[in-house]
Amino acid sequence: MKWKNFLLLLVLAALWGPSFLFIKVAVAEIPPLTIVLGRVGIGGLLLYAILRLQGRNLPPLGRVWLHFAFAAIVQNAIPFLLFGWGEQYIDSALAAILNGTTPLFTLLLAHMFTSDDRLTPTKTLGTFIGFSGLALLIGPSLLGGVKATTWGLIAVAVASLCYGIAIVYGRRNLRGLPPMVAPTAQLLLATLFMLPLSLVLEQPFNLPAPSWPALGSLLALGAFGTGLAFVVYYRIMEQTSATYVSMVTYLVPIFGVILGVVILNEQLGWNAYLGCALILLGVMIVNGVFRLAVWQRSTNVAVRP
Repeated sequence: MKWKNFLLLLVLAALWGPSFLFIKVAVAEIPPLTIVLGRVGIGGLLLYAILRLQGRNLPPLGRVWLHFAFAAIVQNAIPFLLFGWGEQYIDSALAAILNGTTPLFTLLLAHMFTSDDRLTPTKTLGTFIGFSGLALLIGPSLLGGVKATTWGLIAVAVASLCYGIAIVYGRRNLRGLPPMVAPTAQLLLATLFMLPLSLVLEQPFNLPAPSWPALGSLLALGAFGTGLAFVVYYRIMEQTSATYVSMVTYLVPIFGVILGVVILNEQLGWNAYLGCALILLGVMIVNGVFRLAVWQRSTNVAVRP
């Protein structure tokens, strides 16, 4: 079972990791609002079909749908749009690295708005190290005066902050629901939100037909990086724990960087690699990986005859 869960974790990282590459390819020909509409629409319809095959339904209209609506905006519409817009100006590998800051934003917000996830000296150290990596990524473009690149980096960082807000909000308001109900409702609502924006502001029906690589990237982004990824995510959640699933945070940037460098021939500077290392190190410290290792070594020494 442990190997099965680990393989599912790798599958989840393999579904989420290429999303940054798909966005980069698609946004070259498809405007950002339309990419988000296609992504949430495809993902939402796929999840709804799976939900119905499982014999489940969405809940009746009520207060919970207000929570779904907020989550649809903060967890889907806004961050998906920021990633699409931001990747017009930065490499997909950088977007993947910046996405790794989500647990750090989540920790800070959870400390402020929840009572069961507080900052400790160890978590504070990890958060400081992680955000040092974030500063190392954004700092050179700020000092160099490259405005487009700077705003692209900031947009993706804000998208990660949005994910952190959504996670904390979901903990408080969307607990106790059957698996996949919340993401299905969120994606369908996000589709309703994005449809008029895309049609009015970008008028995709007047744009040239996208190439097969761009169209295929959009389809893959919606079906695999959004819809199927949620199926795998909740499958792991049912069999393990949230802490176990959080390990995917270490894998997604690795997938994203490798794909961006190998397939898109992106060239990252030394600060990107060092920033990535600091972010991953900070997240690992926050999650107690090194503390656990030290504790285990201490225990082994204590019981040694």
